[in-house]
This record gives sequence, C-alpha cells and structure tokens, in this order.
Amino acid sequence: MSTKSRLDTLPTPALILDTERLDRNLARLSSRMAGFGVTLRPHMKTVKSIDAARHVFPDGPGPITVSTMAEAEYFAGHGYLDMTYAVGLAPHTAERAMRLRKDGVDIKLLLDTVEQAHILGQAGQAEGVTPAAFIEIDCDGHRGGLRIEDPKLIEVAAALQTSGVQLAGVLTHAGESYGLNTPEALEAAAENERAVAVEAATRLRAAGHECPIVSVGSTPTAHFARSLDGVTEMRAGVYMLFDLVMQGVGVCSTDDLALSVLATVIGKRPEKGWIMIDAGWMALSRDRGTAAQRVDQGYGLVTDIAGKIYPDLLVAQASQEHGTLAIRSGSSAELPDLPVGTKLRILPNHACATGAQHESYHVVSGPDGAVTAEWPRIRGW
Repeated sequence: MSTKSRLDTLPTPALILDTERLDRNLARLSSRMAGFGVTLRPHMKTVKSIDAARHVFPDGPGPITVSTMAEAEYFAGHGYLDMTYAVGLAPHTAERAMRLRKDGVDIKLLLDTVEQAHILGQAGQAEGVTPAAFIEIDCDGHRGGLRIEDPKLIEVAAALQTSGVQLAGVLTHAGESYGLNTPEALEAAAENERAVAVEAATRLRAAGHECPIVSVGSTPTAHFARSLDGVTEMRAGVYMLFDLVMQGVGVCSTDDLALSVLATVIGKRPEKGWIMIDAGWMALSRDRGTAAQRVDQGYGLVTDIAGKIYPDLLVAQASQEHGTLAIRSGSSAELPDLPVGTKLRILPNHACATGAQHESYHVVSGPDGAVTAEWPRIRGW
C-alpha cells in the first residue's frame, strides 16, 4: 500500500491498527514482567499477524501462545519454534502438532484427562517424537481444567508418563477476572491464580513428577499481580491492542485502544435519533462483552476519523452490514450532525473478535491519518 494512502480515502469498513498505541501497550507489560523476572509468552490469537509479531519480538522470534493449529503452522513457518497450544487437544490436533514437533517445533499441548494423555502419546509414537504437554488447572471455575484437590491431577500425570509424554508443567487461566472491575478484586484474582498454579505444581512434584513450567495468564491478572513467586511464565494476548471490555475492567483507558474499525455514514433518521453506518456485525463482530459490565458500550464507541470520542455516541444496534448509531440512553448529549460520507472509527468491545472479521490491518501511527502499511492476518483453524 502506498505511504500516501490516508484513512479518509480507504474503502470501508476497514480494520485500523495504531502502532504507536500497540508499541506502548507492548512495552508496558514487557517491562512489568521483566520486573518480576517472569517470561512473557504473548498469546498471538489476538493479533494473528507476523507483522504485528515483529513489533512484539523486534529482535527475532520468541516464545508464543497460540489457540489454533492454523496459527501454530503459520508462526512456525515464520521461524517461531517455541509455542504453547493453549486449548484442550483433540485427536486431529495432536496429529498436526506432532508433525510440527517432528519438524523441530517445540510445541507443547494442553490436556486435563487420562484419555487425552493416551491420545497424545499415540500421536507421538506415530510420528516418532516425544510429545510435551501441560496439565490444565482450574483456578476459578471459568472453563476447563482440574481442581488441585482432584485425584485426577496425579492420575493424568501418571498417564502422561506411561504414554511417553513429557510433563511440561501446569497451566491455568483466570478467566473470571474479566468480570471484575476494582483493583482489589483484580489483585485477589491474580494472587489466587498464582497460588493455585504453584500449589498444583507442588503437589505434582511431591508425587514424584517433574513440573518445570508454572504458566499463568490473563490480561487483567497480568497487570494487577503483586507477586508472581513460583510462576515461571505469563500468558496474555488482548493487552497488545486492548478493547472496551478491558477498559471496563479497569486495565486500560480508551486512549490505549490500538484497534478500531473505520466506517462511513450512509444514512440518517433524525426523527428516531439514528445515524446509519456501513459497519454492522460482520465488521464489528457480535461480541457484546460490555453488556455485563457497569457501562454498556453497545457494539462500540464512536470517534471521529482522528480518534476523538463523540460523547455518549454508541453503535446501539448492528445487523449484518448496517450499524445504527444513537446517543446512550439517559444521556443529555446531542446527536452530532454527520453528513452522509463522513468517516468514523468504532472502538470495539473485544479486539480478538473484531479482528477475526477482517483479512488485514490498515496500519497508522498516531492521529495524522496516514496509512503506512497493510498487514495480512491469519484466519481459520
């Protein structure tokens, strides 16, 4: 893309990435983890782009987390050889992962059952490689994993051993932290995540199993942890771009949001208090994560083309290719007069979900509107 391209000339809807904010967000968490002496293993499911990864790792490939085998294969093709697949494995996942391992990729899998341990062992034998896996630990009832008091914790470790699978360590994710909104609650969630993971590793070691890696991670707990004693690595992803859910949790401000969707005004219904744009849920996603928070941001906050927020103007409704802008209920703000053709930007609820709707990023740096590059994104599974 020509360096002369500008936001006001882009066809819409378009996904916009501000590298000035991206780099600031990256530096913030990288510095924080360095202070703890903990390895940061960024979750690439958020950016899904080798160009973005080069901002995360400017000195060359580093340790990453992935959530799909498509991501794993894509980043392996770009020289990333140290990765954790942080989703429970299925037989086909194990087979694809072992092919990567045979090619020299140190990919570690995630499981929480004896059955999965056997499946992974068989996949490793078929490719002639030794698999490695984390046992997933449930620290807050959010999703999968084993409770630390569950006898299956030791049973799964034993099954890994008999199946010829190396126990990489334990991995947990404080997903319930996304529902919190005070520093005190977030600090407590981070400490619980840490303590549970460390205790799981202690129990495994007491049963005779090596447990070298203690992996924790969510963007909220990564930013609010006060101690990471016993933890060896932190995983986080949305911190790179941030979004309105993270702003509602209290991890960032709207000025930290590096991602937006460029849209164009395509109609007005002043008698209804509506402005229509050409970005519906196909461009913004259906994610309504802020609906459960103290402040519901609809399908996104609206800014002008330079990123200045219009007071209380939301994408109140979204159909497939239409977005309806309206003033937040109860607000005294007035609907702005935006002529048809006006370019706007929408700040998303969930950066990962919104990014997944698009093939590429249009890259800017700061508010001047110059588009300096177009970065493709990896899609699929």
